[in-house]
Amino acid sequence: MLRNVFAGLAALTVATAALAADDDPADSGWEGLVEVKSKKLDDVYLRPQADFRGYTKVMIDPTEVSFKKNWQRDQNRDRMSLTSRVDDRDARRILDEAQQSFQRLFAEAYAKEGYEVVTTPGPDVLRLSTAIVNLDVVAPDVMEPGRTRTYSREAGEATLVLEAKDSLSGELLGRAVDNRETTDMGPFIRNSVTNTAAFEQVFARWAQASADGLAELKELSPVDPSALQARR
Repeated sequence: MLRNVFAGLAALTVATAALAADDDPADSGWEGLVEVKSKKLDDVYLRPQADFRGYTKVMIDPTEVSFKKNWQRDQNRDRMSLTSRVDDRDARRILDEAQQSFQRLFAEAYAKEGYEVVTTPGPDVLRLSTAIVNLDVVAPDVMEPGRTRTYSREAGEATLVLEAKDSLSGELLGRAVDNRETTDMGPFIRNSVTNTAAFEQVFARWAQASADGLAELKELSPVDPSALQARR
C-alpha cells in the first residue's frame, strides 16, 4: 500500500510516504499533478487546466485515521503500571474520536461556505478524500484509576492528506499535505477533554483552509500552475 499509488484513499497514504522519502512528486508528474506554492498548506499539487468553477457541492469520503508508527508501543515503553498502559481499546477509541471529530468539522466548514454536502456523485459534485496520518497524541487519557494528572505543553501533532476528484469521472484534480502541531496556552493538563479540544483546533483550521482553498481555485480556474507560482 505504501509502495504504489493506488486509486482512492490508498493514494493518500502514498502521498505522505513519498514526501517522507524526499521524493519529488512534481518531477515524476505524480499522476499529472504539478506542485504549486500555498500559504495555507505545506504542499499542494494541482492538475494543470483543472476547472473548479462548476462545483457547487462536495461529497466527502469517510476520513482515514492512523497513528504515528509504533505510537502505542512507544507510549507503553515507560508505563510501569498495567492500568496506565494504552491498550487496543484505548487506541481504537482515540482513532474513532479523531475520525468523527474531523468528519464533522470538515462538513461544517464546507456547509458554512455555501457548499451542499451530498452523498452521491453528480456533474457539480467535487469528491473529497481525507486522511489523518502520523497521529501522535503525546499524553493519551487511558482512564487510569485514582486521581492522576498528566501535563504536557502540546497535545501532539498529525498530518493531513487531502485528495480532490471529479465525482463522476474520477479524474484526480489535486492533492495537499500539511503537518500541524497542536497549540495550548495552558495550564497544559492532558486528558480526553483537553486533548480533544487541542486537536479539534487543528482539524478546524484544516477544514477551513480546504474550503477557502476551493473558493480560491474557482476564481483561478482553469488552473495555470505558472500563474499560481507567480501569484504567491
